[in-house]
Amino acid sequence: FADRDAASGKAITRRPGDKWMIFGPCDYVPPVQVTVMERRKAIALDENEGVYVRDEKTGHVRSVIGESYMLSPTEVLWEKELPPIAEELLTRPNGTKHMAKDRDDTPARATRNRTRVVRFSVQHNAACQIYDYKARKPRIVFGPDLVLLGPDEQFTIVSLSGDKPKVPNVIKSLQLFLGPDFMTDIITVETSDHARLQLKLSYNWSFTYDKKDPQAATKLFSVPDFVGDACKAAASRIRGAVAGELFDSFHRHSARIIRAAVFGQDEAGRIRDSFMFPANGLVITNIDMQSVEPVDQKTRDSLQKSVQMAIEITTKSQEASARHEAERKEQEAKGKLDRQRIKDDAAAELARKSYLELQAETEAIEAAGTAKAEAKARAEAAMIECESELTQATLKAEALKITAQAELEQLKAKQAAELEYQKRVNELEIVKAKEMAEIETRKFSESVESIGQDTLLAISSAGPELQAKLLEGLGLKGYLITDGSSPLNLFNTARGMVGGLPQ
Repeated sequence: FADRDAASGKAITRRPGDKWMIFGPCDYVPPVQVTVMERRKAIALDENEGVYVRDEKTGHVRSVIGESYMLSPTEVLWEKELPPIAEELLTRPNGTKHMAKDRDDTPARATRNRTRVVRFSVQHNAACQIYDYKARKPRIVFGPDLVLLGPDEQFTIVSLSGDKPKVPNVIKSLQLFLGPDFMTDIITVETSDHARLQLKLSYNWSFTYDKKDPQAATKLFSVPDFVGDACKAAASRIRGAVAGELFDSFHRHSARIIRAAVFGQDEAGRIRDSFMFPANGLVITNIDMQSVEPVDQKTRDSLQKSVQMAIEITTKSQEASARHEAERKEQEAKGKLDRQRIKDDAAAELARKSYLELQAETEAIEAAGTAKAEAKARAEAAMIECESELTQATLKAEALKITAQAELEQLKAKQAAELEYQKRVNELEIVKAKEMAEIETRKFSESVESIGQDTLLAISSAGPELQAKLLEGLGLKGYLITDGSSPLNLFNTARGMVGGLPQ
């Protein structure tokens, strides 16, 4: 039938068996020939989440991670199948299960959504191997990291030996812990004198690897059960070394014999510090022998008897030593007590002597102190009297000084006042003389002006008697008239004028 594309609006022909999708939001009324098979919604995914998608046309399966995805008309969600042991280990906290101890009574978790991408958190200092069966190559993920399985990838299940003594395939895990850690094993050895012993040993181990070298990282998983192989190799070496030793020698030097057997010795005869397995880089760094027990009952009984006898001998020896030590200490304490008593008596006599000496010194000091106090008191009294007289003389001197200063100030003030008075009187006399001179000058000027020039000429030409009368009329005692061209001896004239003044 003819139909229109919802997105472009173009005409399109639908054939039987065709599948298509109509994206919302929109209203769609299907025709009679169309059957709505499924309603789909976009799948929201976080950056660490994903889904498996299969294309029904090509059959190709891929994983979509970290994006919001809408399936196309020819795509469906694909369910990834995992082995039952892998499904169980994914529900464990660290992806590890002890087949003997961890029972199936753990609380059940929600069923895994098989269309979602399988996730597994690799812990710190651990490694996880994922094998891609399509590309036929593994990849190693070191923790801490998150593993997201592809459609063609599967976990490599690590199967290790466990329990004591070691039993294969006891521990199942999705990740390989790289250490450092320890493992404990129980082995049976036999000495050269046919004494069978059971040893409980603990091995400290760790892996040496390079994360940047893929080949070295792949070596970590080259040995499927490194725990069982390491314990078997160490046990074989220990059995061979113990087989050449007597029981007594092994009982005394067991730790050194075992370390030398496992670690080996260098050219100088010193025991090495570690034992390395080059196949996977496993290194055993230390061996701790926790216990040694005979397997044969007769050997165990004889060993127990010898141990008891040794304990009794040691106990008796310690008792005798303790008794002898106690007697010795008692004698030493008695001698110390006597010596201490003598020392105490001597010290008492010395103390008594010191007491008498101190008593005599005290009495002498008291007498000397009394005399000294009296002398000091008299000296202080004389000192106080002298100080009071000195203070009195000082005060009298201060009073005389103040009186003299006051009289001097008064005299200065009086003299200053007299000087000021005389100065003002002189100034007034000077002013008065100036004013009188100005008055006389003005009077003379006015008299001359009133007389006139002609009168002055007549006076100069008149006789002495007339000049004297005129001068008396003018109030003048003498005069000098010159034409300015004849020189005059003013010194003699002034002397005569001054000499003529009344005394």
